[in-house]
Amino acid sequence: MRAQGEGQSERTNMHREQTEVLVVGAGPVGLLTAVMLTEAGIETRIIDSESRTTTRSYACALHPQTLELLDALGVLPGILQAGKKVQTVAFYDGPERKAELDLKALDSRYPFLLILPQGDFEKALEKRLRDKGGVTVDWNHRFEDVQPEQEGVRASVEQLGGTSTGYIVPHWETVVQKRFEIQARFVVGADGYNSVVRHRMGAEMKKVSGPEFFAAYEFESDAPSGDEARVVLDDRTTNVLWPMQGNKLRWTFQLIQEEQKERPAEFPEKERSAIQVVSQTVDEEIRQYVQRVAAHRAPWSKVSVSKVTWCTDVMFEQRVATSFGSGACWLAGDAAHQTGPVGAQSMNVGMLEAQALAGYLKKELRQPGGRSGLEHYNSERQAEWSALLGLNGGLKPKDKTSDWVRRRLPRILSCIPSSGQALKVLAGQLQVDFTG
Repeated sequence: MRAQGEGQSERTNMHREQTEVLVVGAGPVGLLTAVMLTEAGIETRIIDSESRTTTRSYACALHPQTLELLDALGVLPGILQAGKKVQTVAFYDGPERKAELDLKALDSRYPFLLILPQGDFEKALEKRLRDKGGVTVDWNHRFEDVQPEQEGVRASVEQLGGTSTGYIVPHWETVVQKRFEIQARFVVGADGYNSVVRHRMGAEMKKVSGPEFFAAYEFESDAPSGDEARVVLDDRTTNVLWPMQGNKLRWTFQLIQEEQKERPAEFPEKERSAIQVVSQTVDEEIRQYVQRVAAHRAPWSKVSVSKVTWCTDVMFEQRVATSFGSGACWLAGDAAHQTGPVGAQSMNVGMLEAQALAGYLKKELRQPGGRSGLEHYNSERQAEWSALLGLNGGLKPKDKTSDWVRRRLPRILSCIPSSGQALKVLAGQLQVDFTG
């Protein structure tokens, strides 16, 4: 936060707006938070510095707990049609199948993972927000700073636009078109890994391990995608093959330094929009690379790679914020935590955080003088992530635990696609305990 009085003359003439809750970030967690707040009758504003929902992205597996939450909101039917149901997660090491998780054992109306492009998920939530809550996302709006006030906070926001620069080779640059302020009782930071809200709060990230680097490749195959996810845990890397709708699949490989030179030189970077490999030469190099790495790490795989349609590099750390919030500013989702990519825990647990935080904020705003329990949100989240990151609790071996599972317990923890009681059930199938 800026020092008191800094920029005072500029703020004097600055346009000011009001809302009860300002949600920063329109990814899945931010959108769900806004949906739940607006449908609870809370005046909500949601902003994002991007220009639209993503068309492709990394996180694509929805847990049974998330599906139950979406069902309660009435948005599940359309999402189910867009996704692939997966009831089994198998663990491999080289050619050998070492263990498996059977999600049908879960006490849920939806005992499966739903695999779908995150863009489809975000569009469904954005439509629900617009149709039922009457709220549209303010795209191209960047959160810049926040200052405390007697009742809530004053958030500084920049409205972004674009301009074409250059004469011989024009290119598009983002510019600030307008600066204004929003007075809000609460701010929810759901603005991801590099959360500006978290930085302005002064909360730090406690790193547990990492960073680790992964490459994700979405591709078409000559055969159907199958109906189980397959995790490859060899001595050095963690990898996963996700089936998707039709004959589409997604390989995610952990990258190790000595293999970097083997990768295609022209590797597209992650963007908000879909990345299409336009050069036939590059496309063929990437296709051969995916086929070669898959054959080495997963010799059981007979999946052919006929066409790579999208790819990206992703970096992950295991980490958690020192605080999930206080006063008028609170965090949810990747803004407050991150773990390994295979189990999609960070996004899915973030959705449950959105539900909990929306409930606390409703009580705080609609029950004056009562105890909302909002002060417990931080302690509850810290306890949960201490267990998910193995800081306090986590996976513990039993007498019957196999040596293979025992040696890989820290890596397996983030590969189990669940949390809470469901994680305990699935961990039991590996003959280990989950405590936390």
